[in-house]
Amino acid sequence: METKENEGRCLPPAPGAMIEALRDIGYSLRSAVADVIDNSLSAKARRVDLRYGWEGDGAWIAIIDDGQGMQPSELIDAMRLGSKNPLDSRARDDLGRFGLGLKTASFSQCRQLTVVTRQAGQQSAWRWDLDEVMRRDEWMLLPLAGPELSALPCIELLGKDGTYVLWSKLDRLDLGSDSSQVQALMNSRISTVRQHLSLVFHRFLSGELGLKKVDIRINNAPLTPFDPFNARSLSGNVRPEEFIDIDGESVCIQAYTLPHHSMVSPEEYEKYAGEEGYLRNQGFYIYRNCRLIVYGTWFRLARQTELTKLARVKIDIPNTLDHLWTLDVRKSRAIPPEILRRRLKQIVDGICSDSKRPYVHRGTVIANRHTAPVWVRRFEKQGIKYEIDAHHPLIEEFRMDLEEDDRGRLDILIKMIGASFPAPLFFNDFANEPKKADQSQVDESLVSELLSLVALSNPSASNETLFELVSTIEPFASNLEATKRAIRAMGQES
Repeated sequence: METKENEGRCLPPAPGAMIEALRDIGYSLRSAVADVIDNSLSAKARRVDLRYGWEGDGAWIAIIDDGQGMQPSELIDAMRLGSKNPLDSRARDDLGRFGLGLKTASFSQCRQLTVVTRQAGQQSAWRWDLDEVMRRDEWMLLPLAGPELSALPCIELLGKDGTYVLWSKLDRLDLGSDSSQVQALMNSRISTVRQHLSLVFHRFLSGELGLKKVDIRINNAPLTPFDPFNARSLSGNVRPEEFIDIDGESVCIQAYTLPHHSMVSPEEYEKYAGEEGYLRNQGFYIYRNCRLIVYGTWFRLARQTELTKLARVKIDIPNTLDHLWTLDVRKSRAIPPEILRRRLKQIVDGICSDSKRPYVHRGTVIANRHTAPVWVRRFEKQGIKYEIDAHHPLIEEFRMDLEEDDRGRLDILIKMIGASFPAPLFFNDFANEPKKADQSQVDESLVSELLSLVALSNPSASNETLFELVSTIEPFASNLEATKRAIRAMGQES
């Protein structure tokens, strides 16, 4: 029966033309690799191995993780373009968005994508071959088994749980036709990937409290985290965290002024300039679920000038606000919502003023150590209030050990305690007898008890490592000598 014009027509995209168009969304090699690693982290991987090699002039890249893996039906769905609706709710620690990343990132670099996954020893493997899609002009997903599967490079690194992603027919790397030059060119391309991953995933690589540490390796060489704020330095300046509520979610803002070159060694100053130098790397650094997505821009709220080149501002956003930030498929472009832009505009002038100070007043030593406070200042439409930081590393560590229902109960209790702070009484006492009202110095027994909680989560940490972990967290940061004594006492007991 003929279809009537007023009933509409089904017009699926032509496979060959569509898949070639998807290759040019705008990924670089380094952003494409980072997008695939996002999937590994969302799958709870603790180790991610990137391996690469070549046969003649044919290069390949494999990314292998020890995450949860997928059931056979899940893998087929993951290989589907647009497997997830960006409007659907997702886990709060999910680094994906459009259900396109694995495919578009891979297609941007290669013409053959192979994925092998295992969950509890059950294995499945499928392949997209763009040449085959073009030849058939059909979305034809190809299965893998037997000798073809066992011959995949580095497949032996895949454990009983995890996922293996292979890029072959790498036609976008511009390695040339001279097989003698392929090795040098490939190493050069991967070098930029190494630098990018060290920056983008630096909070996962360092295992900051509240995040499980992830080991990312390239041809078995571990990546070293690169913190763009040089937060460990005592010569920079750090502003307190500020929280802004948007649609019931919190956006955390914290400004840093990096040390002037006269206050650090030439090697340290050069290191934190980054690939493009201080001038280009100043500005906002946007983290989505602790993964860096955008950096080195003021969003036209300020100009990149020589006097402000030491200013960098960390902004943490949850994935539940993606729609307001107009996040793109590559997760490399975001635009702050208008409600936040207004507040950022108010903050930027002060931030830039701080960053100019090391140049205008070079005789002034700035030494403000970044700490994670217990209480935070929150800016809202109704005014300013102080509350307990539910994301304090010790609280966050405890939350991770609880069931979902218990986490909700804990959050309610924290809000209740924070809302019950006797502000009028405290300010009256502080105005009359400030020394007696000062609570920055806590009892040493409390320091020891809190320290034991951190030690339980880091049983193999040395005394030095344990001190590094807690020295920037309150109340340890305000009680460093008591913290050192408690660590020494714990070492003697063990």
